Amino acid sequence: QVQLVESGGGSVQAGGSLRLSCAAAGYNPHWMAWFRQAPGKEREGVATIDTGGGSTYYSDSVKGRFTISQDNAKNTVYLQMNSLKPEDTAMYYCAANFDPRRYGEWLLQRSYKYWGQGTQVTVSS
Repeated sequence: QVQLVESGGGSVQAGGSLRLSCAAAGYNPHWMAWFRQAPGKEREGVATIDTGGGSTYYSDSVKGRFTISQDNAKNTVYLQMNSLKPEDTAMYYCAANFDPRRYGEWLLQRSYKYWGQGTQVTVSS
């Protein structure tokens, strides 16, 4: 059974940093991604990584502030979030099992099959 478990969320002041972790159990995913969903908004892709080749993609809203990385030995992906802003407040979800038929749609929700339960990030001003 595939399981994605996120951790590392919390509350921080604007300008601060947090690091999220996503551990994949029962599965060795090729692509893993982070999405977020704020109240009343659609889920948006934040970052994704090719765990085999190391390629990464970011949304424009986080580029230069967030970094996605991997530890293949632990089947874990991280999201280092720096210079956090109040608008980064959201539930953050880990996703895996990218559909190869959707090549190029790296940050679209429909491109991923497996999802974690989410971890809350709150940034105060």
